[in-house]
Amino acid sequence: MERHITFIGFGEAGMTFAGGMPVRPRAYDHKAAAEATRRAKLADYDRLGVDGKLDNATATAGSTLVLSLVTADCSLAAARETAASIAPDTLFLDMNSVAPATKTETATIIDQAGGRYVDAAIMAPVHPKARAVSILLSGAAAGDAAEALSRLGFAHVRVVGERIGQASAIKMIRSVMVKGLEALTTEMVLAADAAGVTDEVIASLNASWPGTDWAAKADYNLDRMMVHGLRRAAEMEEVAKTLDSLGTGGAMTRGTIERQRAIGALGLTPPEGLSAKISAVLPAKAGVSGDEGQHREMPAFAGMTTL
Repeated sequence: MERHITFIGFGEAGMTFAGGMPVRPRAYDHKAAAEATRRAKLADYDRLGVDGKLDNATATAGSTLVLSLVTADCSLAAARETAASIAPDTLFLDMNSVAPATKTETATIIDQAGGRYVDAAIMAPVHPKARAVSILLSGAAAGDAAEALSRLGFAHVRVVGERIGQASAIKMIRSVMVKGLEALTTEMVLAADAAGVTDEVIASLNASWPGTDWAAKADYNLDRMMVHGLRRAAEMEEVAKTLDSLGTGGAMTRGTIERQRAIGALGLTPPEGLSAKISAVLPAKAGVSGDEGQHREMPAFAGMTTL
């Protein structure tokens, strides 16, 4: 068993993975270093029984396995900070949702510091599956990483290659569809509701795809965008980088970025039910302004561009 396991980033994914581990992991999250958010993050450490630290160096000192689980826009900064104190031969699993090019850049940072970098891609929401979630690994040390994760109770880990970027490429390209469908179904139900034809649109889709409950799917997708839209937008920026590097184009993905960001920026707690969610997103959906006959503009989406 690994001597010390450290989580860099202790949000939803880190907290879900940490529960019930066979060893007591360490954790560091930047929120613990900021006075305004420290108390809440320390409470997370205590609740899950982890050895929470106030800085990266203390958290990673002597660790044999580091799991990086930060937002996409912070992945490089987290790697640079970790590289300053990483122990020789430490496995560094980059589980962040970033482009293959970003993973390659991160690998250089970690490898030059003496660590062993592994590209890791989490292929589904970590809750409620936790350590039963599917994880893909690539890189020269991927086999060792798979064994280490297995000893910690991760049940569905697969090595997909020895090249950094292979695992992340699979996740990034898959996200075109997964996150794109979230944005597309949300755009559909908002328009359907504004036109007063939601039931007919949903019924038509259900008839076209037997076995699919499109109302339930739209409800779930809008829920996820409300909660994680900003994080998903940051991930989709990395997806766009991936598509650009492949030369295949990313027009649909750029639309997804805008729609995910717009919903996430509202900062809403999802209410129960699709209709309630739509009303929360579009409080002026059917309203008329003081100028008779002129519909009010939705400020959250006023800045969105047309592709």
